Amino acid sequence: MNIQFKKGVLELCVLSLLTKRDYYGYELVEHISKFVSISEGTIYPLLRRFRTEGYVTTYLQESQEGPPRKYYRITPKGSEAFDELEREWESFIEGVNYIIRGVLNE
Repeated sequence: MNIQFKKGVLELCVLSLLTKRDYYGYELVEHISKFVSISEGTIYPLLRRFRTEGYVTTYLQESQEGPPRKYYRITPKGSEAFDELEREWESFIEGVNYIIRGVLNE
């Protein structure tokens, strides 16, 4: 899949998952990778930016498998951003589907 295309939807995917529950970084990578090929290197810069923009907060939680894990929790501002991105995504895919399926009447 085109890397620019993936970058465009990765924000939406991460925020969507975080609306359901808190995740640690690698867990997000594992979950998203089941459906879209990504690497850890794409998630962590995004999570840092989300934290800077106030979309997520973080906290540490002890792990039985090693050092404490940093969990990400969506904030109200992050939920608003998700809602807006979801609206934009739905509008975008509707427009693209009209074009590629030849539904438009010219």
